[in-house]
Amino acid sequence: MKVKVISRSTEEFTRERSKDLQKVFRSYDPKLHTQEKAVEYTRALNAAKLEKIFARPFIGAMDGHIDAVSCMAKNPNNLKGIFSGSMDGDIRLWDLATRKTMCQFPGHQGAVRGLTSSTEGDILVSCGTDCTVRLWKVPSLNFDADDTSGEASKPLAVYTWKNAFWGVDHQWDTNIFATAGAQVDIWDHNRSEPINSFKWGNDSVISVRFNPGEPNLLATSSSDRGIVLYDLRTSSPFRKVIMQTRSNAICWNPMEPINFTVANEDCNCYTFDARKLDEARVVHKDHVSAVMDVDYSPTGREFVTGSYDRTIRIFKHNGDHSREIYHTKRMQRVFCVKYSCDASYVISGSDDTNLRLWKSKASEQLGVLLPREKKKHEYMDALKDRFKHLPEIKRIVKHRHLPKPIYKATLMRRAVTEADRKKQERIRAHSAPGSVTMKPFRKRRIIKEE
Repeated sequence: MKVKVISRSTEEFTRERSKDLQKVFRSYDPKLHTQEKAVEYTRALNAAKLEKIFARPFIGAMDGHIDAVSCMAKNPNNLKGIFSGSMDGDIRLWDLATRKTMCQFPGHQGAVRGLTSSTEGDILVSCGTDCTVRLWKVPSLNFDADDTSGEASKPLAVYTWKNAFWGVDHQWDTNIFATAGAQVDIWDHNRSEPINSFKWGNDSVISVRFNPGEPNLLATSSSDRGIVLYDLRTSSPFRKVIMQTRSNAICWNPMEPINFTVANEDCNCYTFDARKLDEARVVHKDHVSAVMDVDYSPTGREFVTGSYDRTIRIFKHNGDHSREIYHTKRMQRVFCVKYSCDASYVISGSDDTNLRLWKSKASEQLGVLLPREKKKHEYMDALKDRFKHLPEIKRIVKHRHLPKPIYKATLMRRAVTEADRKKQERIRAHSAPGSVTMKPFRKRRIIKEE
């Protein structure tokens, strides 16, 4: 004979301490919760509104430079260290935790145009318009700010060359670095002259970046509106694409090293596949003035841009419009931007001599979160993602307050783009069938590939 009994363990429904939460047992049967979808929609709507209420992206400013901040570099072995260089030749090492200068590197007689750190983070390479490349020993951030004089302030080596430099980047896991100027020069830490040089055309090279996945591959942008790929193994350039306007900066995707993004003068960013340069994979729009710098998040899913229109925008790697825009009344033209090594913060350097620290997620709560808080945030994010297509939530999530000049410039650009679209439609409508070819925008800004 079978006897059915109810067996309960006291551990399942009793608390160990009086301050513990009561355990609640809940049936997930949809027949018992007929209004579940309506309840979750209301929660998603409240979560979208609360995200706007708690959006406080600006953390603080770091002042100390007396001229515009022209370039920055991360220390790959230290989360809270960031290097910055200014137009008056001043180089500083900042502690992001305290937002104070930890060390200065004096020596450049002109503007510092490029900074990069070695893979181990112990050597800093700087270059500028005074035609010199300088190597510095990077101090530890664990010492007192008063002990900055001495070894850290003196360059390990100074290499003088024939022309001014506009950018520098270090190869992964070797002693080799590349500089951009009248040509692309490849240097070794222990050699006072370049070990190799590349040139394609007679125009200056503006920026240079090594590929994070294939260290022998590097990409450059030049003042002749070209983007060139070089291979150190063959000691020659092998691909070049010429656009209608100049590209100011270039950055590889660290998680998809075949893709790179360029910051262009025409207010857009273009993501290319290195294997297929005849068209852009994605065109990232929203800025209303020239884009000056671009940097990828370590996750490879997002990148940040800084523009001449005094704003910072964060894009998804495959998104054509920005998900976030940051601006302040005091911030002027943004010349350089960087993601922190943990993808939690964004650092910007602008014309008003300040570095600014921002949260990469505007409404993210700083500090240590309890497990219940983390689950609550994950639940709210999941709800917003589930109902993101509904008009009310879509409107709240996408809305951003813009400064008046940016808002008016956006309307003007939108009107110009719409007028151009209508003009092309009329030309095709009044032409013989097939005589006018429609070129997609991803190919329209590219002149030719060599």
